[in-house]
Amino acid sequence: MKRFSVSRLGLPVSRAGNRRAPFQNSMVTSRWAESTYAEAAWGRARDGGVRWAWAGAISGTLGALICFAPASWLAEVVSAATAQRLLLSDARGSVWSGSAVLVLTGGPGSRDAAALPGRLTWTARPRGLTLETVLTQTCCLHGDVTIVWAPGFSGYSVTLKPTADWVGQWPSAWLAGLGTPWNTLRLGGTTKLLSSGLTIDSAQGRWRLTGGLDIELLHASSRLSTLETLGSYRLSVQGGPPVLQRNGTRSGITAGAATITLSTMEGALLLSGNGSWGMTGLRFQGEASAVDPDDAALGNLLNIIGRRDGARSVISIG
Repeated sequence: MKRFSVSRLGLPVSRAGNRRAPFQNSMVTSRWAESTYAEAAWGRARDGGVRWAWAGAISGTLGALICFAPASWLAEVVSAATAQRLLLSDARGSVWSGSAVLVLTGGPGSRDAAALPGRLTWTARPRGLTLETVLTQTCCLHGDVTIVWAPGFSGYSVTLKPTADWVGQWPSAWLAGLGTPWNTLRLGGTTKLLSSGLTIDSAQGRWRLTGGLDIELLHASSRLSTLETLGSYRLSVQGGPPVLQRNGTRSGITAGAATITLSTMEGALLLSGNGSWGMTGLRFQGEASAVDPDDAALGNLLNIIGRRDGARSVISIG
């Protein structure tokens, strides 16, 4: 009988080597997958390490900036917040501990400026969630003056801690740095600040004043009068109680306006008036007059202070 080879018939031949091929291919595929997964894991670990390195570098940089922020940064903040009317000139040290010369100016473009003698020094430190700043100035502040800044849900609060007596006193001539009308009046004497505690709360563009302060102008004089002394005066500012406002079906509590009272303590020039300071701005109505209506030494000053109405001068703001 004639034998035929299977291969000659074109039929596939199954051999032992071919029977092992699928197993070998699976091993190769498995090793390739393991290698791919390992490479991906290494890539993720590398990327994670890079991210942590960047995070550490950024955190360290921010920490250094916060800890060693120069006092000039604080000077820029104060200048911007006061429309360049109060400057921390020649600021030295850091935001946390530094000193500067206090300067009053008339604002952008003004040539008027007046500096206090000596330097104002400050030390700031965190107290829980608040920032406590202690101010000292030999010429003008009564011991250490403490101001506390505290953040809120939608704003912040600034508190002037009460002192046993008065907060500070400054030469009234310093006000000439603010420009008109102070540079025209050229006041002499002493301006003193007294307060039993004051807090200003700001939230969503609204603010509320709690407590109060008194500003006393002692032994005042002016270059517009030949009198050696005009008198002594007190301007009192007291925080107003919260006010309930209704608007249709909605109601809410808003800050009440602070009340302002001007009175004469003694002197040839009489000053008086009342006003308010709130969300609508400053509103004040007062008058100035002479103890002796025939005293010509106060004529020019009364013409400058307000609108002349006979023997008195009417003061109106807002």
